[in-house]
Amino acid sequence: MSTIHFTETSTATPEQLLAGITDFGPGRQELFANSSDAGLRVHGSGPDWADVTEGAGGVWERLRYDWSDPRRIVMTTTDSNLWGGNSGHTYTLTPLPDGTTRLDAVVVRDGKNLKGKVTGLLLGSVAKGALGKALHNTVKAIEARHAVAR
Repeated sequence: MSTIHFTETSTATPEQLLAGITDFGPGRQELFANSSDAGLRVHGSGPDWADVTEGAGGVWERLRYDWSDPRRIVMTTTDSNLWGGNSGHTYTLTPLPDGTTRLDAVVVRDGKNLKGKVTGLLLGSVAKGALGKALHNTVKAIEARHAVAR
């Protein structure tokens, strides 16, 4: 099992980041490279939760999103072709005194089969930079969507 931590600072507000992270409509792949619009399926949703299957490149997972605390988005993996156990993501949004927002991300990858275990080990070591870059690109895309100037 790999637990990976990332931090990004954004000019977007916590509300804008929350809106982008929880937007499950067309164009999601513009914000999340690992979530193709073709593979996106919303099974159910409410004002502060969603049950969503997403993925790309042959990797998919079903996630239970919970943003009942609008400063903390918890995505729990409920099914996947690679991930099981305690897999998921937690994003914490902290407004900073200078008007920016700190996004702290914790990604847990618990492989449920051989491919998942190997992929999890790679993500926790040599491929960690790719995950960090993907998060950075997501933050930049949300900023651009909301026309937030740097």
